[in-house]
Amino acid sequence: MSGHVVFVWSPSGYTLREVDGDPPSVGEEFEADGRTLVVTKVGASPLPGDARQCAFSVGKD
Repeated sequence: MSGHVVFVWSPSGYTLREVDGDPPSVGEEFEADGRTLVVTKVGASPLPGDARQCAFSVGKD
């Protein structure tokens, strides 16, 4: 597998999404579902046996 996964924050909880390319850096902002999110941590994927990295995000507000 290539790319990375992202925990995308929303008021109703998090969703895990697969994304192509390298993960964003801590502090980097990105758009998802009409919201601006900020990466707070980059770590290991929570999926068993998945060697990809995971970006964890929160809402910018």
